[in-house]
Parts: sequence; C-alpha cells; structure tokens
Amino acid sequence: MLDTDTFRKVFGSFPTPVAIVTALGSDGEPAGFTCNAFSAVSAAPPLLLLCAGKGSRTLSAILSSGAFAMNFVAHRGRDTALAFAGKTQRKFDGVPWRGGLAGVPVLTEDAVAYAGCTLVETVEAGDHLLLIGRIEESETFAGAAALYQRGEFGRWEPDRRLAVQH
Repeated sequence: MLDTDTFRKVFGSFPTPVAIVTALGSDGEPAGFTCNAFSAVSAAPPLLLLCAGKGSRTLSAILSSGAFAMNFVAHRGRDTALAFAGKTQRKFDGVPWRGGLAGVPVLTEDAVAYAGCTLVETVEAGDHLLLIGRIEESETFAGAAALYQRGEFGRWEPDRRLAVQH
C-alpha cells in the first residue's frame, strides 16, 4: 500500500490549478480553504466536484449552508492561497471580497474566475468528502491562472506555437 508521503510526492509532481473554496458559517462568519482537488463534472446541468477534508471548518459551513464558491486563483493571488492553506482563524483579514450566491465570499481581486454553487451531492471517500455543486452564478476576471507543483507556485502561459491556425 502507498504511504502518505509517497502519495503526496506523486501527486505533487505535476502542476495543478488552485482554488480557494469559500462559504459562510451558521454564525455568518466567512470560512475558506485552498484546494487543488477539483474538476468540472457536467456542462448540462453545470456541475463541479471538489474534495474537502472531513475535519475542515469550511466543510461544516458548506454542509450547514448548502452553498459555496470556487474562487479559481490568479497568479497575483498566490499569497492569499498560501494564507488560506493554513489553519489560522482570520484568513479573510486584508482580503477583499464581496458577497455572491447566498452571501458566500467571492475573492474578485485574487481570482481569474469564480463559480457560486449550491451543494447537490456528497460522497464519502477516505478522509475526504467529494462535494458536487451546481453552478448557479459565475464570473471571469483578467489575469493568468496560478499553478502549483512541488510546493511552488507558477503561472499558466499559453504556448502560442501550438495554437491552432485558422
């Protein structure tokens, strides 16, 4: 069986996009965590999937409210992504945000896009829950997307040489 350290090394070997998942707790306080385990599921209806650790405070906010936002991190937002990856209680200090679907925080300054979702299904998977959300609202913003590999941030840049000529 694969040990945890080897698992992390294997999956850290390739670059992944980065998102900050946000929600509002039952106390009205914003919650969030950095996530690189997410995927589009369906365009019709518009669904996405994310993986959340069972011990996450943000997970409990999502489960109680039934709503969350996926804030797809821009390269300029990498410091915010690092802050949201930690365990501090005050992750939103100094981070500009506005309320989106059901008041869920939308990080417009640090994202290239966001998707406001209602929770439609959960599936247990080891020490995580797979959450499937229906995208109810979305918006895109300028900037290059952040990528994460082997503990470091980079930025996505298209290779124009490979672009299809029309």
